[in-house]
Amino acid sequence: MVGKVMQLFRYPVKSMGGETLTDVQLESRGIPGDRAWAVRDEQRGGIRGGKRFPQLMNCSAHYLTDPPVTGSATAIVKLPDGSELSIDDESMASRLSDLVSSPVSVWPLMPAEMLDHYLRGAPLLEDFEAEMRRVFARTEDEPLPDLGAFPEELMRYESPPGTYFDAFPLLLLTTQSLAHLSSLAADHNFDVRRFRPNLLIDANSSAPFPERDWIGRKLLVGDAEVEITMDCPRCVMTTYGFQDLAKDPGIMRALVKEANGNLGVYAKVTSAATVSIGDPIKFS
Repeated sequence: MVGKVMQLFRYPVKSMGGETLTDVQLESRGIPGDRAWAVRDEQRGGIRGGKRFPQLMNCSAHYLTDPPVTGSATAIVKLPDGSELSIDDESMASRLSDLVSSPVSVWPLMPAEMLDHYLRGAPLLEDFEAEMRRVFARTEDEPLPDLGAFPEELMRYESPPGTYFDAFPLLLLTTQSLAHLSSLAADHNFDVRRFRPNLLIDANSSAPFPERDWIGRKLLVGDAEVEITMDCPRCVMTTYGFQDLAKDPGIMRALVKEANGNLGVYAKVTSAATVSIGDPIKFS
């Protein structure tokens, strides 16, 4: 036994708050309906999320019915003022443009062959290192993350074409990692919402970051099988204030000092099956 599933999360719209689930079918694309919608920057180009528009993090989204395995079903978005409307409502783009104070459009998933749709937009800062430090919230004396393990296509595209994931379909995080960081930096709130996992896992381990020991291995999560691919380098989104969480740059200072700026692990699904809260996890 590696551990058990404590919570399941799905995020219908990239960078918005999501919904908790009691069970879900893991598919090759991860959780159906996860990151099935995204905002496009009509000023600088490119599909964008909270790194560019942190105001999106004060919105949340959920489905009224189970979404299909592929494609994008209608989700309901709750805006910061409390109003709710469908993501495909004709007024959504203008409402979000007003929210982020910049022109944006709203998009479902597009075919992977539409490569232009997934191209990276212009950076906010012309200097490459300065832009990387902005995106990853690193000070001048902190190392930038090693991005060499990411798929090469992410140098050109905002996400793997055909998806709105940052890199891989799933993100796994353990309660032990959150507790360890909280014990080392008690003045900072390592709330799970800052880190947006799909699976929160209670691990059977005394290691400070148990999920790191799973990299390169396959796990059975219930009857589903997933392959753990790499650490998740953390970005500026973890430091933003949203909902009832305060803005806290100290989150990243602690992550860099104690965890090399990484938290949680990426994974891909190698065998589909239903996963439920409480399911056991073991090495495949």
